[in-house]
Amino acid sequence: MMKKLPIPFFLSLFLLALLPSARAQQAHVNLDWNPHKNTQNLNPFGANVISPEVSDDHRVTFRLKAPRAQEVMLTGGPILLALKATQPIPFKKETDTLWTLTVGPVKPDIYVYRFIIDGVTVVDPNNTLTGFSDQPGYSQLVVHGDGPAYYDARPVPHGTVTRHVYHSDVLNGEREIYIYTPPGYNPKKKYPVLYLLGGSGELASTWAIDGRANFIADNLIAEAKAVPMIIAMPNNQVIHRTDPRHTELTFKLFEEELRKQIVPFVDKYYSTVTKPKGRALAGLSMGGRHTQLVGFNCLDLFGSFGCLSSGDVNTEQTSAKFLNDPDVNKKVDYLLVGQGTGEVATIGQRAVALHEALQKHNIRHDYYVGGEGAHDWGPGAICSTTGFCPICGKRSNF
Repeated sequence: MMKKLPIPFFLSLFLLALLPSARAQQAHVNLDWNPHKNTQNLNPFGANVISPEVSDDHRVTFRLKAPRAQEVMLTGGPILLALKATQPIPFKKETDTLWTLTVGPVKPDIYVYRFIIDGVTVVDPNNTLTGFSDQPGYSQLVVHGDGPAYYDARPVPHGTVTRHVYHSDVLNGEREIYIYTPPGYNPKKKYPVLYLLGGSGELASTWAIDGRANFIADNLIAEAKAVPMIIAMPNNQVIHRTDPRHTELTFKLFEEELRKQIVPFVDKYYSTVTKPKGRALAGLSMGGRHTQLVGFNCLDLFGSFGCLSSGDVNTEQTSAKFLNDPDVNKKVDYLLVGQGTGEVATIGQRAVALHEALQKHNIRHDYYVGGEGAHDWGPGAICSTTGFCPICGKRSNF
């Protein structure tokens, strides 16, 4: 069914707005919720101008010193979508050396962007919030609201994120996995586990660093909107992303890695519920496709699923066994298919096809389309925050 999920953090925003202003302007002293606000008129360390600069009216100014440049433009799917722009936006040359661009107002959120300088796409060299993953670098823009957002570090009890390195016999090498344990984790208790997967070009660290899954979980648990759970964030890159046989090989390899390495590792070193109803699998983009095309084949391991900004236009064929299982509604506690408003007409047709196939076979699920984003972190984070984690938290061992 189509379900409009509630946004649970509005009340908290009003309360947190009463807190004193924190240091910002890329100071990196605290985990600021407004890191791009100009509070002291100081350049970020190592930078020669302030960029980006976000004002309280949500307007954003980008700056670049490039005296020999002939053209500078702003690009990046998420920020262009927020600005309702279909093409890169040109800067204006203010002086012999300084280029500037002011845009907005922009809705409070986190956006990925880059500059194009004389045809070359680069990160903003003055922004210290630079992303790292399995793709060329990118800059992050934080447009703050009136207080900490649902993905920000708030003054609540915090869990722990641990990086583990393990040897994989499946992929014949050393691999990493990041694991979140909730505040007050007690090895004598048994915890449900959410396995959270990244998209193409993302690594095991991305959900914690860019997606801020640990802060989202901290805030949900503090508000009693999710039960304490373990979140396992593995690397679901199992073959070079541009390998011509990627689609052919990735699903089989990841299922083997999941069954033989990842799940056994988590169960060995953490106090977990080891039944399917104590495990959930969810992911964004490629991670959502892994959830569908691998997870749906692993009902002996998982009882809940979240396919975010993902699906398959040939779901009737690729997920035939799942769709035609007469007991699937007994085996699956919760299933969410979600995507951003801005992607429905394009890449989002995959999610539409998955939703329609589930409807046709009378498989219980929630279908969420919302937010102002497209194929980016916004819809995934909102789905996790307002739908998947809280609702899973009310089901079975979740």
